[in-house]
Amino acid sequence: MRTFLFQIIILLGFSFSVKAQKSPARVLIFGLDGFSAEGFHKSKHPNIDKLFADGVLSLTTRPVMPSVTMPNWTSHLTGSGPEEHGVVGNDWTLEKHTLNPLVTDAEGYYPSIFKVLKENKPNVKIAYYYNWKELIYPINKKYLDEISFEEKDGYKENHNKAFDFIVKNAKNPTLVFLYDVHTDHAGHQFGWMTPQYITAIEEADAAIGETIARLKSSGLYSTTHFMLITDHGGINKGHGGVSMNEMQIPWAIIGPQIKKRGLINDFNSNKNTSLVLAKIFGVNELPKVWTGVLPKSIFK
Repeated sequence: MRTFLFQIIILLGFSFSVKAQKSPARVLIFGLDGFSAEGFHKSKHPNIDKLFADGVLSLTTRPVMPSVTMPNWTSHLTGSGPEEHGVVGNDWTLEKHTLNPLVTDAEGYYPSIFKVLKENKPNVKIAYYYNWKELIYPINKKYLDEISFEEKDGYKENHNKAFDFIVKNAKNPTLVFLYDVHTDHAGHQFGWMTPQYITAIEEADAAIGETIARLKSSGLYSTTHFMLITDHGGINKGHGGVSMNEMQIPWAIIGPQIKKRGLINDFNSNKNTSLVLAKIFGVNELPKVWTGVLPKSIFK
C-alpha cells in the first residue's frame, strides 16, 4: 500500500512539474498614449486598479525628453534614450532623420526588445497592435509575427486580435504590445483633464477590463505578466515641455515574477521597460548601447 501511495505521489509531482513547464513567459503590454499621472488621479479606472492591486504601480515614472510620442515609445521598446536611438521627434523616418543612432541592424534600425527576444528565444511569438500609423516607423517589422493597424483611433478590434494571438500561442513564450492613441487625441482635441479626456481614459480602462475577463475565462490570466505603460502627460491641448503634468506618468506591472509592492516612488524611466521585459523572458545578454536600468526591487 505504501509503495502504491508513493507511486501516486511521484506521478502527481511529475504532473505538476509538466504543468509548470507548460507555462512559458507571457507578457501583455497595455500602452495608453498621453495618460498622465494627473489623469490617473482624476479618472476612474477600476479595471486597472484591480489588475495591478497585487503588483507594482509607479505614478512618478519619467518620460524621456522631449515629452512627445515617438521618442518615448521608441525608448520603451529599445531600452535607450533619444540620444542613443536617434528618434527625437514625431517626424522621424528611416529615410530622413537628423540624429543617427549609435548602432543599427542590417536594415538601419536601432536594436529593439523584439530583436533581442527573437535572437535569444527562437520560439518566442511577438505581436504589435497600434492605431497611430507613425508609431511603428522606428521598429524593424521583421521581428514581429503579427502586426495590426486599426484606423480612426479604433482599439476594440485590436483587443480582440491580441486575445486571439495569446490563446493561439499559449504554448510559446509570447509578447503582445497593445497600444491605444485615442486617449492622447482626446487631450489634443479637447485638452488634458477635460471631461472628454477623462472619458477616454475610462473607455480604455473598460476595454482593458474586457480583455482581462476573457483571459481569466481562458485560463491564461494567472500565468501572464501585464504591463501598463505610457509616453507623456499633457497641459492645455499639448505636450513636449518639462512641466510636471507632462513629465510624470503611470507605469505598472504584475505577474508571476513580480513582487506585491503596491505604489512605489522608486526612480523609474521609460528606458527601463525593455530591460524588465528581457528579465521576464530570461534574456541576460542585452545590447551594450542600451542605457536603461533594471529595477531589480520589483522582482521576486
